[in-house]
Amino acid sequence: MAQVPRTQRGVLAFRSPPVSFRNLLAGLVAVATIAFVPAAQASNKIMTPEKLDGVKIVDAAAVQAAMGKGAVAFDVRVAAECSEKTIKGAVCHTYREKSEKVAAFDKSQDQFDLAKLPGDKNAAVIFFCNSGDCWRSYKAAVVARDAGYKNVHWFRGGMPEWTAKGLPTQ
Repeated sequence: MAQVPRTQRGVLAFRSPPVSFRNLLAGLVAVATIAFVPAAQASNKIMTPEKLDGVKIVDAAAVQAAMGKGAVAFDVRVAAECSEKTIKGAVCHTYREKSEKVAAFDKSQDQFDLAKLPGDKNAAVIFFCNSGDCWRSYKAAVVARDAGYKNVHWFRGGMPEWTAKGLPTQ
């Protein structure tokens, strides 16, 4: 005669086989991986600092106003990005980045030709790239400031902010 499962208040109650510690641990690891890997991947971008001593952090409106008064904006992204679309009137001048994405980066590992900046170190210069997770403009601003430029602007919002505001591009 076949054994009939016991019921409790009309619900069938089956006895589950014992779970080994190894299987339990494997299941917990699988759940943790599914739950936490997407969050870790989303936050793997290292954001630039929100302040930079000796440099004025500006928004799109301030960039547009400064360029209207003669400031030179430098798009320090790679040439392909700059040639595809940049701020109208900006100069493409790639910052070649090899150093770590940290505030105290080693400038000697990077390449940035200061000879392409204005000869007048009091001239207003603006550096931008692809927003707060792009370190090129931060580093270019630091290099210019450390080279003695006195009127350095860092457009931290970069191209995403500029295009979101519908401002002119080339």
